[in-house]
Amino acid sequence: MSPVKIGLVGAGVIGKRHIDALDHTPQGELVAIADPSPAAADYAASCGVPIYASAGEMAAKSGAEAIIIATPTERHLDDAMACMQAGVHLLIEKPITATVAEADQIIAYSTQHNLHVLVGHQRRYYPCAHKAKQMIADGVLGQLIGMTGQWNAKKDAPYYEPDWRKDAKAGPVLTNLIHEMDLLRYICGDIVSVSAEVTNHNQNFDKEDAVAISLRFANQAVGTFLLSDRTPSPWTWEFGIGESDRFPKSGQNSMRFLGADAALEFPNLVLWRHDASPGDWGDVISDTPIATEFIDAYRAQCTHLCAVVRGEEEPRITADDATKSLMATLAVMESATSGTRINLPQ
Repeated sequence: MSPVKIGLVGAGVIGKRHIDALDHTPQGELVAIADPSPAAADYAASCGVPIYASAGEMAAKSGAEAIIIATPTERHLDDAMACMQAGVHLLIEKPITATVAEADQIIAYSTQHNLHVLVGHQRRYYPCAHKAKQMIADGVLGQLIGMTGQWNAKKDAPYYEPDWRKDAKAGPVLTNLIHEMDLLRYICGDIVSVSAEVTNHNQNFDKEDAVAISLRFANQAVGTFLLSDRTPSPWTWEFGIGESDRFPKSGQNSMRFLGADAALEFPNLVLWRHDASPGDWGDVISDTPIATEFIDAYRAQCTHLCAVVRGEEEPRITADDATKSLMATLAVMESATSGTRINLPQ
């Protein structure tokens, strides 16, 4: 069977990460790149593929069966529509779009024209995420009561030098929290309401320095989450699992899921439960590490994209599903601004 022909829109850092994954995916092959920058032209030449100035031109002329969109979020809608009008399937980097209204346009067009739109929430591909979801669904923890989590790191000073990174649109909620909200929805189920408090008293920029979030899930479990890009800590997904060489691995867990019978640390899975059955706070509680394979999630994502195009698998995360993660994330700032709890449509 010949490889699935794949094009890439946006040859920046994340775009090159997708190409590296594709280079290790025999089920697919890169056939073209769309990016108007001179540097992209040189990069395409080094990859041995043609370069196009726009997504639409590449979709129409390259013969790609699927296209990965790795442009800035504000470009996702235009690039996605241009590609879908040429009849190709998509993998769009997260978040799917900047607004829910834009995402709805992609959902409507792809549904009408029977096109698959996958969204690049790559953390769903990790075996630890699947195992945690399965354990909760199977009742290993008993009834899910709640969860607590955090993403806290101190970004370097040069990171904030561009003025646009001082804006609320570039704050940690829209830059980093979208990953966490999608993971929580994947593992615990849909989020039905969000309340949040923010502060910017450290840097005094328009963007937030920290946000404290209260969540309620559809299964009635509750949760809390603390997010900041202004404090040193070992407690983020990236530090905990060693996902990227850019960040030092701490091996520390940043989330805990709490059930009526047991608790689970994540992403390095550790199950805690009382030695007695049924146990309570007067009984010894013991930990059981649960080993899961560490994989390259981008390679797994590329393999899955090829399988979806061939009709061998159903999408792990659709445009509709990813839009719910976007809604939950946007609700954080809406709640902080309005001072009210935001109820999400179900």
